[in-house]
Formats: sequence, C-alpha cells, structure tokens
Amino acid sequence: MTPERFHAVTERYALLKIAVVGDFCLDRYLEIDPARREVSIETGLEVHNVVGVRAQPGGAGTILNNLVALGVGSIWPVGFCGDDGEGYELARALEAKPGVRGDHFLQTDLRRTFTYCKPLVLEPGQPPRELNRLDSKNWSPTPPVVEEALARSVRELAGEVDVIILLDQVDQANTGVVTERLLTVIRDLAGPRPGLLIIADSRRGLAGFPPVVFKMNAAELAPLTGMPKDASLAEVQAAAAGLAKRNGRSVFVTLAERGMVGATADGQVAHVPALPVRGEIDIVGAGDAVTANLTAALAAGAALPEALELAMTAASIVIHQLGTTGTASVRQMRELLASLG
Repeated sequence: MTPERFHAVTERYALLKIAVVGDFCLDRYLEIDPARREVSIETGLEVHNVVGVRAQPGGAGTILNNLVALGVGSIWPVGFCGDDGEGYELARALEAKPGVRGDHFLQTDLRRTFTYCKPLVLEPGQPPRELNRLDSKNWSPTPPVVEEALARSVRELAGEVDVIILLDQVDQANTGVVTERLLTVIRDLAGPRPGLLIIADSRRGLAGFPPVVFKMNAAELAPLTGMPKDASLAEVQAAAAGLAKRNGRSVFVTLAERGMVGATADGQVAHVPALPVRGEIDIVGAGDAVTANLTAALAAGAALPEALELAMTAASIVIHQLGTTGTASVRQMRELLASLG
C-alpha cells in the first residue's frame, strides 16, 4: 500500500459510524510485586501482594478500543453489564473514550458483569508473567427482557450506522449478547439491506449465523467447509472462496504466522503474510485488532488486499505490546509500514 492510499483510506475513519454488538467484559489486571511475597499466617499459603490495579474494556470492548485508537468518529457499544462494581468500572471506562456513545449499553441486575481478572507478576527485566486467570461469567440463559432490549437497539441503529460488528465471546450459547434471538434480528436486517456491512466473529464458530461477512480462523473454517484441519494455504483459499460464494458475503480467515486470507462473493481471493516478529510477543487481543482494522478499512473503501494489509499491520503492533490487550493507532501503523519500506 502506498502512503497516498494509506492516507486516503485512514482519513475517512473519522466519518465512520460503527455499532459493536457483543459480549463486553472488564479486563482487570492485578500487578503483583514478587519482591513483596509473604506467607499467610492463617493458611500457610503464599500471598501475592498487588501493587497496582488497572482495568479496561475487554471482549467486544477490545474491538471498540481499537476503533477508538483508529479515530473512528462514532461508536455505539450494544451489550450489557451487571449492576455491580465491575459493571460500574466497565461503563465508566466505555463512557470515557472519545467517540463512544453509551445510549445502547444496558446495565441490568439480571446479569453479572463478564470479567477477566488477570494476575500479572512483574519482575525487573522480564516480560509480565500471567498467573491463573479468574473469570466471572454468566452461565444461565440471557433473560428475554434483556434480549428484547438488545434486539431493539440493533434495529434502531441499523438505520444510522455504516457497519455492525458482532462478537460472540461466551463459552455457552445463549448466555451472552449474541443469542439466537439476536441472530434472527440480524438475519432480518441483512436480507433487505445487502449494502449494510455486518461482520461476525464467534469463539464457538459461526455455524448457525446468518450469511453476513465472516471473520474466523482456519480451525473454525474447517467444519463449515469440510476443509482439512492441516490445510495448505491453497486449500484455505479455496475453502474461503467457496464459502464466500455460497453466503454471498466476504470471508476472512486468520492463519497466525501465515497471515490472513480474504475472499469476496464475486470470486476475488487475496493473501497477505504476517509481518516478521520483532521481539517478545503476546497474542492476546490480536484477533480483535484484526476485526476492528479490517472493518474500518472496508467501510472506508479499502480494496481487499489493502484491508488485509492494514489488519495484519495492526496485529503486528498489538502482539508486541506485553502484559495488556493492546491497540494500534493510525500513526503507529504508518510508522511501521514506513520502516518496512
């Protein structure tokens, strides 16, 4: 991508209106100083003394964080948090971000706030080391009244936004935001409005999702297409192209160190390799950075190879940010691309 095309695409980000529909969680980091370790008098167990606490939106919030870093003009989070302390932190963190509009983010006592609590050991001269994570999730079905509120928000925003991003982050179906009820609403919107860009990603795979733009990894592509799990690049490209033609929407497949493949409904297929690793890496958040950058680039008029290149550039920046779920700004991407010649 030339510097001129990079500027032409990214300068349009400030005009974009994007709804992020999905499972927002609180990423809470507990920074532990091992020099202050002690043993509990009561239990005899080692005590990890926390010397710093920081929190930021995670899950669908990581996509939102990346859209904010790109300077996207208007972003609507559509999801929920609990009426609890974590929910207060999450809602406050979302509201503090420029361009974020919180009028479709629901706080309810019918759900608890999805939280990833990440203890990090900080040792001088070493990258942060994460201990066992402590997760708080909802394991019961999302109540109908919450589902209806979310469905109403999606229907209202569909006429206002350029893009709807769906992120299904929960382990158990129908316990989060992207339930069967919400997918019915998406299906009803996607049919009569083929020009509305809707892009979906799910940690449990996209089987059962309506035919929108799919973003997935190779392991998630395999069961949808019959592709072998150890597929070659050519096999991935063929499978993605076949699925895109069948759905009538583009398909994007991340391939870790092999980069990313994109295929459009009209038969275009492109592959962009991953950028070289430049030191210690932490892959947490890379997939969400790809989703955000891919979406913004496509909405801003990028061609297929250009969108893939921007997404891979952002992923490279994010994986080199240790001990956090990082983001990539337009400035950071411009500088990295310039350094690579």
